[in-house]
Amino acid sequence: MTTEPSQTPGTGAGERSLWRELRQAVGGSHQDLTEGPLGRAILLLAVPMVLEMVMESVFAVCDVFFVSRLGADAVATIGLTESLLTLVFSLAIGLGMGTTAMVARRVGEKKPQEAAQVAAQAVIAALIASIVLGIAGVLTGPAAIRLVGASDEVWILGSSYARILLGSSGTVVFLFVINAIFRGAGDAAIAMRVLWLANLINLVLDPCLIFGLGPFPELGVTGAAVATTIGRGTGVVYQLWVLMTGRSRIAVSWSQLRLRIGTMLRLLRVSAGGILQVLIATCSWVALVRIIALFGSTAVAGYTIAIRVVIFSILPAWGLANAAATLVGQNLGAGKPDRAERSAWLTGGYNMVFLGLLAVVFVLFGESIIGLFTADPPVLAIGVQCLRIVSYGYLFYALGMVMVQAFNGAGDTMTPSIINFFCYWLFQIPLAYALARTLEMGPRGVFWAIAIAESLVTVVGAMVFKRGRWKQRQV
Repeated sequence: MTTEPSQTPGTGAGERSLWRELRQAVGGSHQDLTEGPLGRAILLLAVPMVLEMVMESVFAVCDVFFVSRLGADAVATIGLTESLLTLVFSLAIGLGMGTTAMVARRVGEKKPQEAAQVAAQAVIAALIASIVLGIAGVLTGPAAIRLVGASDEVWILGSSYARILLGSSGTVVFLFVINAIFRGAGDAAIAMRVLWLANLINLVLDPCLIFGLGPFPELGVTGAAVATTIGRGTGVVYQLWVLMTGRSRIAVSWSQLRLRIGTMLRLLRVSAGGILQVLIATCSWVALVRIIALFGSTAVAGYTIAIRVVIFSILPAWGLANAAATLVGQNLGAGKPDRAERSAWLTGGYNMVFLGLLAVVFVLFGESIIGLFTADPPVLAIGVQCLRIVSYGYLFYALGMVMVQAFNGAGDTMTPSIINFFCYWLFQIPLAYALARTLEMGPRGVFWAIAIAESLVTVVGAMVFKRGRWKQRQV
């Protein structure tokens, strides 16, 4: 009598156990992340964080998908306005880094009241930033898109869009900051549900408000801004409801929503390095686009398509990296620096497996992937070249992004900023120009500069991480 392989003892049980873990990860878990198997802790955090990162990208994709039916000027309106949101995202992401680090440390120390105090200061900081950014957006939105190159047609079409989206940019700040609170506390599933809710509302309202379906007014491109604002705003309301009613690991009371100078200054100090990180990286990408633009619109188009594919493909990897930040912060707070370090290396290993496999797909099927976005042979050729060359460094990127988030989770946000400054501004940009222009490699030189510089960031980051000074960082 023989036993079918699928029925062997342990196999079914193992599959059931994995499904239980996945359901628990999506549904939310209150496991102590400073105890037990690290692999399970990474799974419980990474699954909802990966899904959260995917949801974060859906806003722009959804808007562009529907607005593209209105013509090139409408799409240009979205592109120019999003370029103005760079500062907002830099501020929101940086403040979120500081928030995650400090909340995770207090949770690891088993000090829930102090974690709630940090969360309250983060909410106050987000509120102040939202008011300032909102007023500036309403007053200067139309003039701002003119400043970044809007034509007369785009300016007429997109002024209301820019005013609404920039005026409501505070919702972006709140989404990032409060989700950073949830992630730092280990409530990654709540952060995921926030983005699900916001995106579902945006997805439903977008076509209704853009095209005037049913009882809704036809607002054109302005409708996309209204839909996005309502979606994000609803997500923020849900965040605050969860945070203020004790439905997460951290409960913030109304009495805690008062300024605590010491805590606020520590939060801003840690967040400053995070903001600087994002700004340095963003400015570097802008410089690379300027170099590629020297070779014409075809080169820019191919590069843009390839990089968009790259960004979307590595979103799950950023989810894993965010899991490392929470694990490092909480385990440092629990007085377990060795476990914190192991969590970073183990997460980095998982990430390398994922992106390594993805790199193989891009190298083998790059032409088919880029072909989904363009049928123009010159654009296709440059896009495929970019995708393949950049993917050669995926194993390095996989470890590098985890190292960066591990530093951030420890509250050492300045170290990645310094590494970024030297590797991007003092190395990547000059190398890209030298390869592209001096050595006459054209756009291919820029692509190689990206792969080389990103790999250098990883090597330097891993060496500094291994020295372990981040373990003594106080936040």
